[in-house]
Amino acid sequence: MTNIAFLYIAESYQCYHAAAIALELAKYDSVNITNFYNDPETPYHLERVRKALDAPPMEYHPLRRSFPTAFMQSIRLLGMFKDMVLRDNATELNKYDAIVTVEDTVSSARRLGISRPRLIYSPHGCGDRARGFTDDVKSFDHVLLPGEKSAQRMLDNGLINPDNYTIIGSVKLETCTVLPRTNGPLFGNSHPIVLYNSHKARGLSSWGHFIEPMLEQFSHQSDFNLIVAPHTKMFRRRKQSTRDRWNARSTPRIIVDTGSDQCVDMTYTTAADIYVGDASSQVYEFLEVPRPCVFLNPHNLAWRENPSFAHWHLGDVINDPRDLLPAIHAASARHALYIDRQKEWARKSLGPTAKGAANRGADAIWNTVLSK
Repeated sequence: MTNIAFLYIAESYQCYHAAAIALELAKYDSVNITNFYNDPETPYHLERVRKALDAPPMEYHPLRRSFPTAFMQSIRLLGMFKDMVLRDNATELNKYDAIVTVEDTVSSARRLGISRPRLIYSPHGCGDRARGFTDDVKSFDHVLLPGEKSAQRMLDNGLINPDNYTIIGSVKLETCTVLPRTNGPLFGNSHPIVLYNSHKARGLSSWGHFIEPMLEQFSHQSDFNLIVAPHTKMFRRRKQSTRDRWNARSTPRIIVDTGSDQCVDMTYTTAADIYVGDASSQVYEFLEVPRPCVFLNPHNLAWRENPSFAHWHLGDVINDPRDLLPAIHAASARHALYIDRQKEWARKSLGPTAKGAANRGADAIWNTVLSK
């Protein structure tokens, strides 16, 4: 029997990038899958994927937390303390033949005493930020990538070699197509929908500069509906009362959502007509179907020659909130300038669109990694 651990050491939204691979591997006669999680919300999302795929039950185990780790995690604003959690669970995880993760922070596993399992990394997303292309990737025995863009950049940076990666396509795109959706339209009118997706990364996020002017401007117009759905990590560590205050700013033409299922299952990226954002990889999920984009650069970053902002070449870029509504009004007419490039970069980023990304990932793990 081959024992494989799927390690969800960060927030639960990452389940949508890997759970389907686990379910495919579980079909193999000689494979035993155990899902370990850090975020207590993870089992709910794993079950959501499992039920949507009509798969048999799986094992879910919370990662052990020592008293110091539990204490530090209790201070929500400080984070998940992934290295501390890994250290607390090193003995248990070292029993497995392979560990599959969507977090590059698991690169510290060897240093923390997890020496036996093969380490397999499947990045959660297909964005351009330099954060996804660090030396941490070198620590993994095999890397599952969505498309050729990520593969080529990692090869160019010496993070992978031609023998230790597989392009499989986007597991999240495939997973989200089978998830049950809320019935009915998001709004009570047929106006175009603008999706605002802000990242939380300091120095990149447009939230602090744009959110208040955006809500003010959209409240005084009737041409568009607006969905405000920032990266789920932005409010993940905030008090529920804080999230409730923001959600309560919704109106008949504006949805403010700080972390529902619809923020992570592509409900909004599928429904929107125009994307507005800064540095999130979700833009490529939106561009599975090419549509107009507007990018926000409130920090006046020199982005044109920077590969971390390649996606900003797929729509107009503005710096000033006063230019927001004019840019959105012009976006559909200007889409012709970007549509061909959008198609090219979506293909390179999302990879094979033929059904079977999870199956290709399972096959790579079994036949390429574990057969060695």
